Amino acid sequence: MSDNQNLLAEQRRALILDEVRRRGGVRVNELTRRLNVSDMTIRRDLDALARQGVIEKVHGGAVPLVEASTHEPGFEAKSALEQGAKEDIARAAAVMATPGSAIALSGGTTTYALAQHLLDVPDLTVVTNSVRVADVFHTAQRTGSGGAPRPGAATVVLTGGVRTPSDSLVGPVADQAIRSLHFDVLFLGVHGISVEAGLSTPNLAEAETNRRFIRSARRVVVVADHTKWGTVGLSSFARLDEIDALVTDGGLSDEARAEMTEHLPGLVVAGEEDAA
Repeated sequence: MSDNQNLLAEQRRALILDEVRRRGGVRVNELTRRLNVSDMTIRRDLDALARQGVIEKVHGGAVPLVEASTHEPGFEAKSALEQGAKEDIARAAAVMATPGSAIALSGGTTTYALAQHLLDVPDLTVVTNSVRVADVFHTAQRTGSGGAPRPGAATVVLTGGVRTPSDSLVGPVADQAIRSLHFDVLFLGVHGISVEAGLSTPNLAEAETNRRFIRSARRVVVVADHTKWGTVGLSSFARLDEIDALVTDGGLSDEARAEMTEHLPGLVVAGEEDAA
């Protein structure tokens, strides 16, 4: 970990969270030495991470928060996590959307970040089951002259369905809407990804809706930050060999990269020029 005392709070907390997950726990005095900041600063960082629900504070330090496989955080809670990584992933994934193509975006905070980077790609047809993603495009359309849609603005189709804590629409209505459609590219956010479980989610209905998305797509691109690796939700909905590419961030460990490269057709590490 870096000894730079000028790290931004978000960067410092990301380093602390990675250390907690990697080692299974950290002590305050260790973090003060490694990050070259005060005891009070570390305690504030641990308080912030505990409020986000990603660690549990214990006497003298912190340990990972063990979540049930059915736990599904809300959109706002997930938005506060790994913001820099999600932006990097969004920029890298956006170049995979070709002007004039039909794309699908599943729900999630990373696909939400991606949507904002797709606004300048002309003449897209976007199908999504995310209320938040749809709002990104609809808000941008209203910025045209006299309230008219911008030239080249995306055509957006929002599926119906039952709303989840992460503001996705799932269930039979969403599944039926997706079933008859065909996408050039699906950009898919995930709760967890692992060699054994593949792609997984804590929401059973969302798992089925994601399966429908995958069946309707010519190419499947998963957008997921490094913390999703090794996480397993209640329901698996795809094997790793059903994915065409995974776009992730530079926080991924060398061991995880080796595993992903072995089991995935394509791995893109955002910000690294030599990414495969």
